[in-house]
Amino acid sequence: MKLFKTQSIQTKAPKIIPSLIVFALITLTSASAQVNPETKAAWEKMESILSTIKYPTFPSKTYNILKYGAKSNGVFDSSKAIKKAIQTCSQKGGGIVLVPKGKYLSSAIHLENNVNLHLDEGAEIIFSVNPKDYLPLVHTTFEGTECMNYSPLIYAYKKTNVAVTGKGILNGQASNTHWWNWSGSDKYGWKKGEPSQIGPQNRELLVSMGENNTPVSERIFGEGHYIRPNFMEFFECNTILVKDVTILNTPFWVIHPMKSTNVTIDGVTINSHGPNNDGCDPEYSKNVIIKNCNFNTGDDCIAIKAGKDGDGRRVAIKSENIIVQNCKMFDGHGGVTIGSEISGGVSNVFVENCIMNSPNLDIAIRLKTNSRRGGLIENLYVRNLEIGQVKEAVLKVDMFYNVYGNQTGNFIPRIENIYLENITVKNGGKYSILAKGYKESPIKNITFNKVTIDKVGTPFSAQNVENLKFIDTYINGELIKNTQN
Repeated sequence: MKLFKTQSIQTKAPKIIPSLIVFALITLTSASAQVNPETKAAWEKMESILSTIKYPTFPSKTYNILKYGAKSNGVFDSSKAIKKAIQTCSQKGGGIVLVPKGKYLSSAIHLENNVNLHLDEGAEIIFSVNPKDYLPLVHTTFEGTECMNYSPLIYAYKKTNVAVTGKGILNGQASNTHWWNWSGSDKYGWKKGEPSQIGPQNRELLVSMGENNTPVSERIFGEGHYIRPNFMEFFECNTILVKDVTILNTPFWVIHPMKSTNVTIDGVTINSHGPNNDGCDPEYSKNVIIKNCNFNTGDDCIAIKAGKDGDGRRVAIKSENIIVQNCKMFDGHGGVTIGSEISGGVSNVFVENCIMNSPNLDIAIRLKTNSRRGGLIENLYVRNLEIGQVKEAVLKVDMFYNVYGNQTGNFIPRIENIYLENITVKNGGKYSILAKGYKESPIKNITFNKVTIDKVGTPFSAQNVENLKFIDTYINGELIKNTQN
């Protein structure tokens, strides 16, 4: 990608705002107010990607779960009826498996080819909180490492042309007494002496298996290991649609496209404040659009993933061509996040026309990795955001993200090409930009174009950042001028 010519500033901060904190190896560029031609080409590329994303289509046949024995009283176990309707629908060439108005208790739901699980308005599937109802074990993943574990509550494995649609509700029923307490946090109901994912035979064992390249078939978890399942997972699937449903209170990550292609998440509302309750986590996936959704979560609203550490390098698949449009983000650690499970790399992420606003939203745009993860993050384009309030930063780029203790290793990450355009922020929190790269691998090319940020503590803190540009950008009412020294 062609870059503007720059002159480097080693240690001195621009004098336009006294509170500016700038560390070594920052490059600032003089630039006009004209639109960057690089971004014009990028947004044209986004349109090209959109034209390639395929939507599933289904025959106009309907299979009503009531006809297969389901009962809408919220007490009767309708699992077998739902399973029979799905299997029959798929075997007869596909169509709609209809969940009519009412409440239906269910265990794990496994989707089949050419099936649209459709919930009428007023319909609610209430998922069992008994872990035994998510056996037998299936090939799945936890925090970026593949394993054999409890089934996701809704699961599709190597399927084509599948959907979950309708105005109904999917209720995971997770709480501080079911699923969430397995996180090992007293905030979520765990008490000293109770089992949790923490410990050498649980999460630690899974991480070591990923590092040692233990065959996935031998990574046996489930009963006795307290590794929470994903809520809705599409594993190695193609042509997927999740539309209009409301999702409540899930055990772990909410919507997880894994090694999947042609994924559309449209008009979904997610309200789930448990631990690691990311709203949507495309992982190792390509050609994904997330649009018209509302996120109110206990972790990142959208978190783009690509595997963790050794297991991510084993799989070695990028997540790429991810598009986020017309979404609203409320509570969460990040509005749109890339990482931290990022070892396979992420390319070409586009975010536009979104609203973010909550005193409990930490960061608007967040990139996180470290030297155990490694990986390349490149080509993030963001435009037309309205941000009311964030706690910490509008943009945070962190190559030293630390969770679960020591996260240092020998895989130095790379982060390149971040463009934010036409952004307004009413309350920017502590920093407009908080960025920290490696001296040997600086963060390259951050551009703010037509960005206005008010009520922010420190305009930016940047360490080992190369080519940081401001075009028509105002912070706390002051025009940020690129200076040369």
